[in-house]
Amino acid sequence: MDASAPAPFSTLIRTASHEQHAEAENSSFMSDMLGGRLGVAAYRRYTEQLWFVYRALESASGALAADPVAGPFIRPELARTPQLARDLAHLGGPRWDAGLEPLPATATYAARIAECARTWPAGYVAHHYTRYLGDLSGGQIIRGTAERTWGFARKGDGVRFYVFERIGNPAAFKREYRALLDALPVDELEKQRVVEECRRAFALNTAVFHELGRQFPLSA
Repeated sequence: MDASAPAPFSTLIRTASHEQHAEAENSSFMSDMLGGRLGVAAYRRYTEQLWFVYRALESASGALAADPVAGPFIRPELARTPQLARDLAHLGGPRWDAGLEPLPATATYAARIAECARTWPAGYVAHHYTRYLGDLSGGQIIRGTAERTWGFARKGDGVRFYVFERIGNPAAFKREYRALLDALPVDELEKQRVVEECRRAFALNTAVFHELGRQFPLSA
């Protein structure tokens, strides 16, 4: 292998956004939730925020399916909104969405996804990557915590968002996804813009965690 060859884009985007990714994972809200120190109400509120984020991601999938840049990433087996709706019905009852409003940071996050979907397919890919590969990886830790802490059935209602029933081999799927990133049909300048949007996506996600942390501070 040529040691001077440039790193694959999937490696570049992961390493370039590592700091922002770590900041999101280590937010006080996420640390408290993963540590089992928060009640189920915090988990429900977090899941409600995911609804707005994934609705923005997936409402654009039809329009982007034929796009040469974003289209290859539109995979029906990734779709999460039906599972989110089922989880939220389990958590909040059949009228779970009555009067539901996003947190301000969530609204900002969803609006940025929608803007990229309308005007910049490569930017949409940055958001798609940060969400779905995270769901297939660290999201499984959240599922396990939720099952242990709040008594949800294993891979059942309440945690179905994290269960990808149509992906039999997550490791192989992630390899295939990274190969799509490596083959992204854009030039080097555009790839740098995608990296910056990936960083922005993590920062937007972290802002949501900060707002959730203010809503659900640990008791002294």
